[in-house]
This record gives sequence, C-alpha cells and structure tokens, in this order.
Amino acid sequence: MAGRITLSQPRNGFRAGFDSVLLGAAVRAGTEGLLDLGAGVGTAGLVALAMERARHATLVERHGETAALAHDNVASNGFVGRAEVLVLDILAPGSVRNAAGLRANHFQTVIANPPFFEAGQGTLAPETSRADARHMAQEGLDAWVKCAAGCAAGGGELIVVYPAQGLTALLNAMTARFGAITVLPISPRAGQAATRILVRGIKGSRAPLTLLAGRALHGESGRDFMPEFDAIFRGVAALDW
Repeated sequence: MAGRITLSQPRNGFRAGFDSVLLGAAVRAGTEGLLDLGAGVGTAGLVALAMERARHATLVERHGETAALAHDNVASNGFVGRAEVLVLDILAPGSVRNAAGLRANHFQTVIANPPFFEAGQGTLAPETSRADARHMAQEGLDAWVKCAAGCAAGGGELIVVYPAQGLTALLNAMTARFGAITVLPISPRAGQAATRILVRGIKGSRAPLTLLAGRALHGESGRDFMPEFDAIFRGVAALDW
C-alpha cells in the first residue's frame, strides 16, 4: 500500500500478501459497517479504512497473538475509534459469537480470505496460525459462509478472495445464502488460467450469477503489475468491479 498503512506482522507464520490488499480494495465506497472474518493482523480491513471505502471495521481473529498485532496496527495507523478487534473463533456457536460482541444481521459488508487448502492437501505449515490460515476442510468453508450470512444485514454483501480451484466449493456454500453473485477471475498474465477469484454475493438477493471477464496481474513479461493493479498496490486506486 506504498505507505498508506504500515503493518506489524509475525516473524514466523502466515503473512499478509496481495490477496488481502485486493480484498480491502474491493469494498464498495460508502460502506458504513465492515466485518473482516479471520482478519489476521488486520490488513484487508485497514486497507478499506485507509482508502475511505469503509467508515468502521470490526476485525475478528481467533489467535490472541495475531489479534494483538491487529490491535497494534489499528492504533499505529490512526484508526482507533474506527476499528475494533475481537478475539474469536468464527466457527464457534452463535451464542459464543454473540457473547464476544459479534453482532448478527448488522454489517453492510463482510469480507473474508478463508483457508484454502483442504485438510490433507499441500504442505502443512509448522506454525499454528499459518496452518489455520492455509488448511481447512470443505465443511469449514461452509461454516465460514454461514457465519458471514448471519452477520450480514439484509441486502448486505459478502466478498471473498479465494484460489480459483476452490470456486465450486465456494459457490456451493454461497448460493444457498447469497444471490447476485459476481465472480472476477484474476490470472498472472493475459491468456493464462486464473489463479485467484474475487466473489461477491448479496444476502437475500435472487438475481443470477455474473461471471466477469478475467483480469491479468502482470504484463506479458517481467514482474511489474498492470497499471490497474499497480495503482491498487500503491494505495491510489480501489478495485473497480
């Protein structure tokens, strides 16, 4: 984010990358209440605040040490009063979430970057918070989406960034609870298969799915980002989709 925000991150374990920045930049302008599920150190939610896409953000993170870093990042970036951090496992029963202060049917926008490897796939990260951020069985994904649906206000939206190979599982989880689903495929380069997807759905809508044209992160060669994404990662533009 080119100096728009600064982040303290764990020396070991999961570290935020471009997925989190894209997720924060994908939030609609004018969002009043934003909920970031599995917020880590707060990257996506803080990006949305820094870019003035959201007025207030609630960051939910299950690991106490990571949540403490998120709290520090809220303070160091000047967002005290505009952001709160809840230490909470979103897969806990609804009564536990309510007791922790996570309000139901409240948030205009819910964002999430859920764990994306099914259990038993990939190489399990040795550090606990990193492993939790990367590994989850399919039924866990459904529980994430169910939690998001319970927290979103009527007509509110859920935005998820996810690996492209998980699209079927994500749509299966979302279509029972959200409509007007919009899918944005993102590929490394033009002509290559998508590796990431951004998916947005509206709670209570019955509108059909929209599959947008894919967008490429990089040009034909080199490591430079395409202008659209370069502007996002420099913190001077939001994601228009």
